Amino acid sequence: MKKRITILLCLLLAFSLIVVGCSNQETPSTENGEVAEEVEENEDFKAQITFSGSSTLAPVISAIATDFIEEYSAWNNVDSSFPEKDIIIYVSAGGSGAGAKAVVEGTSDFGMLSREIKDEEKEKIADMNAFKLGVDALTVSINPENPLHTIKDDLSSDEIRKIFSGEYKYWDEVDSSLPHEEIVVVIRDIGGGAHGVFQDAVMGDTQVREDAIQAPSMGALVAKIMENKNAIGYASFGMVNQNEGKLIPLKVDGIEPTKENIVNGSYKISRPLIVVKSGELTPSQQAFMDVIMSEKGSQIIEDMGYVPAN
Repeated sequence: MKKRITILLCLLLAFSLIVVGCSNQETPSTENGEVAEEVEENEDFKAQITFSGSSTLAPVISAIATDFIEEYSAWNNVDSSFPEKDIIIYVSAGGSGAGAKAVVEGTSDFGMLSREIKDEEKEKIADMNAFKLGVDALTVSINPENPLHTIKDDLSSDEIRKIFSGEYKYWDEVDSSLPHEEIVVVIRDIGGGAHGVFQDAVMGDTQVREDAIQAPSMGALVAKIMENKNAIGYASFGMVNQNEGKLIPLKVDGIEPTKENIVNGSYKISRPLIVVKSGELTPSQQAFMDVIMSEKGSQIIEDMGYVPAN
């Protein structure tokens, strides 16, 4: 029977991506008991790895996991000292806060965060190991049918605050030449990591308008912008690259959200892409993390529109 990979995508309040590697294998046996110790060690081997958290990072880890499973299928193909067990990697998205919480509570091996780790999270995660995979930015983006980008392709921080707070309710308040049509503000859920980054970098003490559409994932946020010509939201740099031409990122305070400007820090709404774990990594976890942090992993991160750390 051929080895297979199953990818299941569930979209509820948040979506989950599950990547599972399957292969046929038999339990080692012996007549004289010489391999009993090896069998016991194999039973202790952690063949399953779980990731939980950021909806921005979930597709990235899933893509690397899929490639990893397609190449190796079973752990003994990764390292001959590993047992012949299926590689199973689960990736579920529920937000950066949920990722940190899952590590604290021990319900997931790794937490995925698309923001800095908070001090209170560092205090709760025992023997924390953190891995910076790359950098993302939140672009202030609009629908291509919105005439704003043909009149001005740059918004000041003050203009953005007025739009997202509801002080500007119609597009002609942003520029008098724009139509008198209501601005539709799209944000991530208030408790999500992306919103925290946007609040700190742009909004400060000013709160977003109460009737803003709260998207359960970055993919859902981008979809809302693409389907409504009057929508504006803070779309991930990676998602903009994945949907080139389907939404228009604007300059912020005269700075364009480019790879160069994100890396040098001149574009102000940027955020790290981090994977965090409590305690030391098991051999299987270390083997997969080595791939994530390798040149090959970095290439996948870049191919998906983000700026790799390496």
